[in-house]
Amino acid sequence: MEFRLLGPVEILWQGRNIMPTAPKPRQVISLLMLRHNTVVQAAELIDELWPELPPPSAITTLQTYIYKFRKILMKQGADDLLRTQPGGYILTIPPSTVDVNRFERDADDGQELLQRGDAAGAAEKLGHALALWRGPALADVVASGRLFSYVTRLEELRFRILELRIEADLATGRHRELVSELKSLVLAHPLHEHLHGLLMLALHRSGRRHEALEVYRSVRHKMIEDLGLEPGKDLATLHHTLLSDSPPEAPEPLWPAQHLTTKQPERVTIAREPAPDTAPSPLARPAQLPADIVDFVGRRAVLDRLVGVLAQPGGSRDAGRTAVRVGVVTGAPGVGKSVLAVHAAHTLRPRYPDGQLYADLRGSSSEPRDQSEVLAGFLRALDIPPARIPDRLEERGALFRSCTAGRRVLVLLDDVACSAQVRHLLPGDPHCALLATGRRRMPGLVEASHVELGLPGRTEGREMLARVLGRQRVEREPAAADTIVTLLGHHPLALRCVAGRLTAMPGLSLEAMAEQLDTAPRILDAARLGELDVRSRFDLSYEGLSPVEQGVFRLLSMLESSPFTVAQAAGLLGWRSADMQPVLEALADNHLLSADRAADGAARYSYPRLTLAYAGERLEATLSQPRAVEGAGAASAV
Repeated sequence: MEFRLLGPVEILWQGRNIMPTAPKPRQVISLLMLRHNTVVQAAELIDELWPELPPPSAITTLQTYIYKFRKILMKQGADDLLRTQPGGYILTIPPSTVDVNRFERDADDGQELLQRGDAAGAAEKLGHALALWRGPALADVVASGRLFSYVTRLEELRFRILELRIEADLATGRHRELVSELKSLVLAHPLHEHLHGLLMLALHRSGRRHEALEVYRSVRHKMIEDLGLEPGKDLATLHHTLLSDSPPEAPEPLWPAQHLTTKQPERVTIAREPAPDTAPSPLARPAQLPADIVDFVGRRAVLDRLVGVLAQPGGSRDAGRTAVRVGVVTGAPGVGKSVLAVHAAHTLRPRYPDGQLYADLRGSSSEPRDQSEVLAGFLRALDIPPARIPDRLEERGALFRSCTAGRRVLVLLDDVACSAQVRHLLPGDPHCALLATGRRRMPGLVEASHVELGLPGRTEGREMLARVLGRQRVEREPAAADTIVTLLGHHPLALRCVAGRLTAMPGLSLEAMAEQLDTAPRILDAARLGELDVRSRFDLSYEGLSPVEQGVFRLLSMLESSPFTVAQAAGLLGWRSADMQPVLEALADNHLLSADRAADGAARYSYPRLTLAYAGERLEATLSQPRAVEGAGAASAV
């Protein structure tokens, strides 16, 4: 059996395509194929099928698609390939049966040969890799968040391998044969500097230097007309070399002088990562990061992980990288995602000297910001004249990628609603990075490093109080400080609010504040200070839920803080477990429930302390409304 994704998606059995034709089953099967031999969570499949709002029947419909796929495999005697796992499904197949794996293996082998100086072997191996493509990746499948990320990655890799194969062919002396292919490519990619440079090399080595110079004049005119930019340093150096017909003065340009001779070079030189002292780009270098807080405390492990993922390691270890670094921080309302991301971004600033861009996407509000508007702001910050900024979203995204190509830019996106809101805001160079925060998990960003920011421990909570109140005041009453941390559920924003109130009342002891919190009928009233309000943060997350999810969130607060299983929650509301599971997963995705695994592997859920208090307030408010009992009964019957 052969699984093919590089073109129209196919499952070949004895030369016959057994892939179903219905669109949504094709999405499910494609994701299982791409993630073969690993468990794909049901929540991920549902998010792919219904990226905006899954219907109440989502889990049942998904199970139907899985059953039909298993039935297709069963007819071929291969039903054991698809297995159900806790929370998801796994397609177990040999990697060699998937064309994506064969492509990546041949591509890696080709790059290794090229680095070793075997240009002929590299050209052959890279040609084999490209021959596996039968059209655009997943050509006949509707690609939402996750699938779209896979398609983007594969198409970027395909293009890079094509460039390397052309470089290998140039090194073997096939310059005349390459001219027509490169002319077609530059017509399709009129602003791609590297392709134009390769065409200039091929023309020069074919004895057509005047045509090579005309290629440069053409692309320079196009870039100035469309982007308001001059060609980059590497292309300009190549142009200078062609004009003077002598080796360039710049050390190690993208196209070394040996390529300009009619002799076959002994070794192909791969483009190196730009040195830190590279000449500045003509574009502006924006510095839009919000101010860092002076009393940032704790979070060391998470901070080190983020900085490690987004830092530029440099050297040969990073030479073959083609994807933008992406870090995603998610967590409950008020847990400190934005503070952590801003602090991490300031830590990373020296690594991204070409600029730092920032946007609050307001994803948790009722009116999230439009990507097109954000892109316009980014382009203006990069000194693109407003008259040159296109109207269409796709064109603005393309221009943004062009402007960030060859540069080191860090993009910080705060309060992202979902992975789709990030799609056009990714920079265009592997030496750039994007850091995003959001209340909801974003599995659609499959290439990202995901960090779920939990509540701090007791020691960090006490340190947060000490940074605001002063260390001496906390050290005089350490037990009372620990009690405050516990009563506030270790919640960072709540701790900041209470610490602010204590600062305004220097005569109030920590013990007295702890007693006030312990006896307060509504503890969230104490977790408020000016514009800092924990309850309002929960309001935004709650209002983003569906009516069914809101009802379950309220009613399950009757279980209080004890961990509960899907079966226990279903039993309380009189539901089936199969209907309850996706609702609980949605609440966990929005970080309104904590989720972990029991010793037997079953999922367990619980309310963090302040989230439970908020859910209880919502339930009390609902029950106090006219006909509230009738409404609660209706919710339990959904």
